[in-house]
Amino acid sequence: MENPVDRLAEIIAPPAPAATAVDWEETVRRLRTARPADYVQLIERYGGGQFDDYLWLLEPASRSPYDLAETAEEREEALEYLWNRGEAKPALLDAPGVRAIAWGSTDNGEYLYWLARPGDDPHEWTTLVNEARGAEWEHFEMGCAEFLVATLTGEVRSDLLWSLYPASPHEFFPSALIDQED
Repeated sequence: MENPVDRLAEIIAPPAPAATAVDWEETVRRLRTARPADYVQLIERYGGGQFDDYLWLLEPASRSPYDLAETAEEREEALEYLWNRGEAKPALLDAPGVRAIAWGSTDNGEYLYWLARPGDDPHEWTTLVNEARGAEWEHFEMGCAEFLVATLTGEVRSDLLWSLYPASPHEFFPSALIDQED
């Protein structure tokens, strides 16, 4: 099977220069867990940023509003709040120790998560999509890089993501450019 990050690079060229270095130990500490290898490859090749003027790949230690650990923590707190207030918790997340860890977001307010189950290797985590301002969820049996490729190529379609995603031609806007504007 072709590496999904290599396949992504065939669809959308990575930015030049290459992404900045990441303190992965600090990222693991802040997330309170390891991180999937495909995500590390995405960040090392692309850095955080926006695909097709819509879907944001969150990045560790970003000064932009798309910081991985900060967003993951905010989303976990928000989900707990909603579930404690009576919103239906998805069955996939309704087991002890299971976490939804945000790795992406959209301009419309949807979030993309890793489904992190206790004892699972992070490299086996799959993708969840949560609708903007609602309780509907979708589960995709693929990691974040494979999900990006599959949605960009149209191999997979999410009913929750914007109907005009993906765009043509494909584009990637690095969040580092946002960071430089500060």
